[in-house]
Amino acid sequence: MPESMLTAEVGREIGSSATRRLRTQGKIPAVVYGHGSEPIPVAVVAREFQVAMSGDAGLNTVLTLVVDGQNYLTMAREIQHHPFRNTVTHVDFQIVNQDEMMSAEVPINLVGEAVEVNHGDGLVEQQLFSLAIKAKPSEIPTSVELDISSLTIGGVLHARDIALSDGVALETDPEAPVAAGHPPRVQAKAEGEGAAEADADADA
Repeated sequence: MPESMLTAEVGREIGSSATRRLRTQGKIPAVVYGHGSEPIPVAVVAREFQVAMSGDAGLNTVLTLVVDGQNYLTMAREIQHHPFRNTVTHVDFQIVNQDEMMSAEVPINLVGEAVEVNHGDGLVEQQLFSLAIKAKPSEIPTSVELDISSLTIGGVLHARDIALSDGVALETDPEAPVAAGHPPRVQAKAEGEGAAEADADADA
């Protein structure tokens, strides 16, 4: 089901001066495209867009975009920002189909306790923070979880270890490392110094 509804104004003028006028009016120039439709130049109210995108789904929010009385199921697939101000300068709304698989990036949350790593005074390092997946728009998760309970010092958990819901397919390389267990910093430093001394003795 769509998570948000947003009204877009049609008939906006094209060009830098017209775009500047829109932005001074608190509006964002945008375009609606996809599924064989001709691109439609539109404008949306910046505040309304921010509210529509403020849910847990973030960039994967599914929007019902009302354009000249017609509803389009869309996702904001490209959002451009001002290089210095925290403002949106342009949005591309892609028309999607409820039954069509879509590519998306979702954040990875580490859950559980790496008991063996913690007992050994080791460190857990998260090496991958988002996962590329494919799912129908309504089935794209807001995030995915990786249970690190089985992680050990020297061990690595991979993308394939993340449990995905039915209907969600993995697009990231299954062997991509997500979390690693490292030895204590003091031990790692000592091992590094020992290796350096051994190299020095060999060169002597």
